[in-house]
Amino acid sequence: MEQEQEEQEETPRPWNRILSAIIVLIIVIIGAVLGPILQTNKSDPKSTFLSRCKKFNQYDCQRLWDAFEQAYVNKDPCNVPVEAYNALIAAAPFKPQCNKMMFWSKTKDVVHGFTAKRKDCFATLEDTLLGYALNGLTWCGKEGSNDTFTTGCPRKCENNPVDSFWKRASAAYADVACGDVTAMLSGSTTTPFDPTSTFARVEVTRFKAPKVRSLNVVMVIQKNAK
Repeated sequence: MEQEQEEQEETPRPWNRILSAIIVLIIVIIGAVLGPILQTNKSDPKSTFLSRCKKFNQYDCQRLWDAFEQAYVNKDPCNVPVEAYNALIAAAPFKPQCNKMMFWSKTKDVVHGFTAKRKDCFATLEDTLLGYALNGLTWCGKEGSNDTFTTGCPRKCENNPVDSFWKRASAAYADVACGDVTAMLSGSTTTPFDPTSTFARVEVTRFKAPKVRSLNVVMVIQKNAK
């Protein structure tokens, strides 16, 4: 009797087989769903750039990536001037969007949350092909190497690859501003119009009348702000 009981206990029950099959199926599904996502994470800037670029269906994304790499690859990461990105900007020039262009300073999350819901009304630099493709990424090169690095990239030196790109892109985006231009600034800071900001130093100085008819400032304030 004891031997028969042990044999019965060792024999897998049907529902155990079904449960095991379900678990395997779930693992396969999760792998299939998360696989492409993990392949386009921020630690791999090329795949992220290309996947974001393809959403615009207008340009040769590999050609744009090559122009992007030429700006900083095999160079001192503290010696990449804004002019290094001229070829990239020329390959994907910003298009005028009169009366829809939105600029910002110290309101990144708020302004992008706003424009995401009102794409028909406003567009920021980060809504353009280059701005969207590189938003949130870190990159740099090193002398003697043809690789792109995402760690150990300096940000404190003035001519670092990331800051130089955003300065150059901001200038190019401001150059095509037209009609009624809008800027979203933070009223929760002591200096909403910070003279050291990219908006003040780079963008505003490029607004030219009569092409730019007016500049409307939207001041946002945090709830319970002091």
